[in-house]
Amino acid sequence: MAAQGEDYRPAFPPKTKPHISTGIPFPEAAAHHITSTYHASKVYIIVSNSISKTENFTLLKKALGDKIVGTRLGIKPHTPWDDLLEIIKDIQTKGADSIITLGAGSLTDGAKVITLALANNVSTLDGLSTLTKEAQTPDLKAPQIPVINIPTSLSGGEYQSLAGATDKRNDHKAGFQHPEMGADLIILDPALSVTTPAQIWLSTGIRAVDHCVEGLCSLDPKAGEQSDKGFTEGLKLLVPNLLITKKNWDAEEPRLKEMMGVIEAMKGVQSGVPMGGSHGIGHQLGPLGVGHGETSCIMLPPILKYNYSHGDEKVKKLQQKVLDVLWGEKAVADVLTSKGLKKETADAGDVVGTVISELGMPRTLKDVGVERSQLDALAENCLKDPWLKTNPVPLTEKKQVLEVLEMVVGDGKSSL
Repeated sequence: MAAQGEDYRPAFPPKTKPHISTGIPFPEAAAHHITSTYHASKVYIIVSNSISKTENFTLLKKALGDKIVGTRLGIKPHTPWDDLLEIIKDIQTKGADSIITLGAGSLTDGAKVITLALANNVSTLDGLSTLTKEAQTPDLKAPQIPVINIPTSLSGGEYQSLAGATDKRNDHKAGFQHPEMGADLIILDPALSVTTPAQIWLSTGIRAVDHCVEGLCSLDPKAGEQSDKGFTEGLKLLVPNLLITKKNWDAEEPRLKEMMGVIEAMKGVQSGVPMGGSHGIGHQLGPLGVGHGETSCIMLPPILKYNYSHGDEKVKKLQQKVLDVLWGEKAVADVLTSKGLKKETADAGDVVGTVISELGMPRTLKDVGVERSQLDALAENCLKDPWLKTNPVPLTEKKQVLEVLEMVVGDGKSSL
């Protein structure tokens, strides 16, 4: 049941999970649903280290009061299993009956794995191994503890029943998935997002744009009218409003539209449409210390250019869908025109790249500390990612990946 003044509804009807909450401050929403929706009395909070030092965290603690039984400050990047086991044991010791995450990224993924582990009585490294997708353990029990995510980025991980976490014994980032895994409630508060660093907010916004663009350009049979609707609406909400946010940081209305754009993008993803080379190469840039949003900023334009130059007319026609959406938004068209682009001649790589540059995000591997000497090993690792094969022009050979990477090395010899 909604609180007074709150918009409370399913993100993906007719599915009832997750619900989204907008319209009231996040501490008020969290306290209301902990009590009235989940009837919980022992809340465990996982909060990012940076947010834990802010007034926002103080307000959440004040709203929940003595219902808080435990707090975890941060989970390290790429969600190490050791961190998760520490939290699992702490939750078990304190008898928590609900989890709230305040932050994004590793916290969101971590909560998913934690609830799956708790449901299956797992509290060791070997036990976590049995929960991975690779293990294919039959009849895993569904998570039982309700999870509330209060995200501070636009990456959209809170809308998926998939999580990644790293076994530091071999540095392998394993996938975990269960149809019932993930947030029960996602509280969206644009006022909270104002405190997110610009690099994180804007780059994760481009990550959501990447979902839309690679989704619209997919040749997979699952792609079609239904998925296109979500991806198209996502682009319309995300790109113009990211440009507005860049210029007017404190404005809350465009931020809420961006959050809605993430939901539309994830509707498309939930149709089962696979992503392409930008996502696939991005997965392997992550272990090199590159943020998920930054990988999309760097890799999406060259992938679009590679696909356009090596693809057939069908590939080019799919890219035209992206161009039609972006040129159709005045805020976007004004920026493109001001940078000298023409609707008749600019390709999708040019257009998307110009938007990313206008947001001040990184465009080359050098910008994020990846050197030319690392490209060979990077290309080898990229070929293991399944989304390289679902790229509109399948990337199945090392030389293809290197051709894409070469465009964005950033050492003065790159072509993009």
